[in-house]
Amino acid sequence: MAINVIEDTTYAPRTIHDLDELLQNDNKVKVAAVDVDGVLRGKFMSKKKFISCANSDGFGFCSVIFGWDMHDTVYTRELLVSNRANGYRDLQAVVDLSTFRRIPWEDNVAFFLVSFLDPVTKEQICADPRNVLRDVVERASKDNLQCLAGCEYEYFQFKETPQSLVDKKFTNLQPLTPGMHGYSLLRTQLNTEYFHDLFNLSEKFDVPIEGHHTETGPGVYETALAYTSALRVADNAILFKFVAKSVGLKHGIIPSFMAKPWGNLPGCSGHVHVSIRDENGKSLFAVQDYERRAGRANAAYEDTKFLSQKGEWFLAGVLDGLPDVMPLLVPTINGYKRLVGGEAFWAPNAVTYGYDSRAASVRIISPPAVPLAATRLEIRVPGADMNPYLALGAIFALGLRGIEKKLALPGPPIGQLTLEDRRNGKVQMLPQSLELATERMMRPDSIAREKRVLGQDFVEHYGGTRQHEVRLWNEAVTNWEVERYLELA
Repeated sequence: MAINVIEDTTYAPRTIHDLDELLQNDNKVKVAAVDVDGVLRGKFMSKKKFISCANSDGFGFCSVIFGWDMHDTVYTRELLVSNRANGYRDLQAVVDLSTFRRIPWEDNVAFFLVSFLDPVTKEQICADPRNVLRDVVERASKDNLQCLAGCEYEYFQFKETPQSLVDKKFTNLQPLTPGMHGYSLLRTQLNTEYFHDLFNLSEKFDVPIEGHHTETGPGVYETALAYTSALRVADNAILFKFVAKSVGLKHGIIPSFMAKPWGNLPGCSGHVHVSIRDENGKSLFAVQDYERRAGRANAAYEDTKFLSQKGEWFLAGVLDGLPDVMPLLVPTINGYKRLVGGEAFWAPNAVTYGYDSRAASVRIISPPAVPLAATRLEIRVPGADMNPYLALGAIFALGLRGIEKKLALPGPPIGQLTLEDRRNGKVQMLPQSLELATERMMRPDSIAREKRVLGQDFVEHYGGTRQHEVRLWNEAVTNWEVERYLELA
């Protein structure tokens, strides 16, 4: 069976002839790329220009989207892809026909995602998030393995507009609804048109949703995206944010995927579920049929007895490299505030795993809780501010490394650990700030630097972008500092 690197969207064209027919009544097309912060950067193109580019090597797109931050501030130091020395040159944007959609709230305009190549060497641009994940899933496909994933977002919402945010200086914002109402059937009847638009317009935009409900916190929703190929899920995750923010604008609502908007409330997670399917369509993580009742005899621990040997090696690989790839799972200054509270706020902050454990960094989901085919791992470290391409790319790269090296688990599952184990260092803690996480990722012997994980070029470029973020934070003077020290220091 051929292994699909990415599942096509419903009406994706297979040929240029298909594309011509698909766009016969259009006069323009919208295209977008994804930067390292997960921000969509794009433009409209005439149909004629777009079809010409799709039928050739692509088109020029300014590399500055990899040379500045999410607020269009040029990075503090010169980085590999886009810099003053190369004049912020154009990159070669290549249209991915498999990503075709129509935007239902924008007059059904046609929409495609693009990826980037070096215009001279024609090699993939290392900083392009879609390329990071594509490289991993293509390597897996060469071994007849398909990477599958799902994504869940929690997000606060505010009855605000972009202008009111500025006018209020981002303070005293009005939550969409008051109180703590997880899984509420009543709170969804407030702002009901907006709530249903998120689901319905996502579906029309070919971003299928499996679950959609309120989560605990004022104005918090949770949306679970349908499980499919890893690259398609990452596309869907990025595009769901686009749906939410676009629909929100029409309703006078700002949905926020910031990881920790409130200090005294749970943060917003971006949990991802991962598994691998072999060439016969069977889960690589599932035990054999004859083991479905008693589990695997040679499992390292009781918690992994319904996880295959390769699944256990994959889990060990993720745990082995997790501290070295934290900036890809938690990429912002604020994201680490979500982890400070640890398990008190359902946010794991250590290298831990466990069967069906929401307290662990990696939750094993396997029989007897689910059927064999649904065996998977849930990585609970990322926040809603993650870039899904980078998070999934890192997770699959580490897991496949674990299989290749047949790595052993680092220790017992979380259910066998005690507070004393944490105090005496038996439990490895994750970096607690973006600065520490970036320093660890950029160490010369970091697992992230290995060629079959992320590679030197990516680590240098992406690490530089995180150092820029840290520098801006270190230079900032916050309200907390002024209120605490101005009078009494």
